[in-house]
Amino acid sequence: MNSQAVLTIGQQALEMTLLISAPLLLTALAVGLLVSVLQAATQINEMTLSFIPKLVAIFVVLVVTGPWMLATFVDYMERLFTGIPGAIG
Repeated sequence: MNSQAVLTIGQQALEMTLLISAPLLLTALAVGLLVSVLQAATQINEMTLSFIPKLVAIFVVLVVTGPWMLATFVDYMERLFTGIPGAIG
């Protein structure tokens, strides 16, 4: 296994991490922004007001995109494990 193969595996792992985490992170970002704008407009500074909507939104997105995330991750792991014999020899 040469250094190029190791770098390729690392790059694919980082891309997969970004791809799988993107729906949850973008949802948390969007809901946080909306709640912040609402808090700024109404001058309500309650900590649970920012936490609970994010938690609910992330749960909903996880339920909706969970099967896709799992299928994507399983496909990546299958490709990684089937590539082990070629990487060794």
